[in-house]
Amino acid sequence: MNEQKAIYDARSLGTPKMLILGLQHLFAMFGATVLVPIITGLNVSTTLLFAGLATLFMHFVTQRKVPVFLGSSFAFLGGYEIVKQAAVSSGYTAEQGLVYACLGVTCAGLMYLILSFVCKAYGSKKVMRFFPPIVTGPIIMCVGLHLAPSAIDNCNQNWGIALVAIAVVIICNIWGKGMIKIIPILLGVLASYIVAAITGNVDFTAVKDAAWFGLPIVGEKTVFSLFGGNADGGLIITAIISILPIALTTMMEHIGDINAIGGTVGKDFVADPGLHRTLIGDGIGTAIASLFGAPANTTYGENTGVLALTKVFDPLVIELAAGYAILLSFCPKFAAIITSMPAATIGGVSIILYGMIAAIGVRNVVENQVNFQQSRNVIIAALILCLTIGIEYSAAGAISFSIGSMNLSLSGLAIASIVGIVLNAILPGQDDRFADKPKDSATLGRY
Repeated sequence: MNEQKAIYDARSLGTPKMLILGLQHLFAMFGATVLVPIITGLNVSTTLLFAGLATLFMHFVTQRKVPVFLGSSFAFLGGYEIVKQAAVSSGYTAEQGLVYACLGVTCAGLMYLILSFVCKAYGSKKVMRFFPPIVTGPIIMCVGLHLAPSAIDNCNQNWGIALVAIAVVIICNIWGKGMIKIIPILLGVLASYIVAAITGNVDFTAVKDAAWFGLPIVGEKTVFSLFGGNADGGLIITAIISILPIALTTMMEHIGDINAIGGTVGKDFVADPGLHRTLIGDGIGTAIASLFGAPANTTYGENTGVLALTKVFDPLVIELAAGYAILLSFCPKFAAIITSMPAATIGGVSIILYGMIAAIGVRNVVENQVNFQQSRNVIIAALILCLTIGIEYSAAGAISFSIGSMNLSLSGLAIASIVGIVLNAILPGQDDRFADKPKDSATLGRY
């Protein structure tokens, strides 16, 4: 059988096919991108707007050389939940806590710029030695395990609906072919949503009342709303310290994703346009999106899968998908359809997604051949796992202390990340090896 020829100029296919290819990329990213705001409580329209804008900005920064889509990152879900809990404990609402969490994510996005500068100045290998798999792997595991109880709570609303979502995702992922295998999460959500609607478990009142056109940005849900003089300094510091460590794992995932995209396309994007450029695009895209109340962004493996399937590597088709996302963001009725989704549907797909996050942490350790015969590695992993889970499920749920008039509350994940990084730096016998092969693109992006 002849191998399908790669296409680097989508215009050669004609306008109708080119537009359809862009729509396919929209469907590929859609399920995971809208699921993050549904789970966290962030705005769906804002999410779509800044996913599109961040993607276009990434293409501008990388000189339109990298066919990548930036969608919602699941890695920060634990951070949003931690800050919401801290806000409620301090007398604020969970919705107000989300605004503080977005500020923390903005700072995490700016961390990419620091890494970009260091990579440009000193080379990426010298930077990555401080964040080896023995640190990032267990942290990723803990992010998934921390979120598991919320998935079960949602499933408890209606296990029948949740099981439909779980079954469809598994069937599509294991036995699906072509596009079906690429969008199992979206298909699981759709099937579960339809079953819920048929059985009378969906309230469409909000959909009926929603307008067809509206602005996708809500002023009181942006970080700028904190600058009026009433912001809680302690909660700001808590949010930043709780969320910054997550950036360490997402930056390492970014490097893996860029290698995976390069492997799919057959080009070395780390060398040209350069890792420093892709980090800038991802980091600024995340920072700006968070400022306006959208989730953090990340490179999407689903779209890499579409590239591998279609062999159309022209960044233009990705840019078309970004344009579609921006257009949809101005339709509140569409957002209302998404937000009317039953909690059990969210819980069903979340069980798989959260478990996959933890499993990716395990894979990170295995693929990079971390040597657990070394006592230092066992100690680092043990402390990260035990501190995260132990503090999270202790009576307090966090380590709280005061600095002057500010009350700070550090999550188990934040403390464990700091401890892991410090111990890895000071304990003898550090192993800086990383796996050279790119990760499987089918499981990248969201996490």
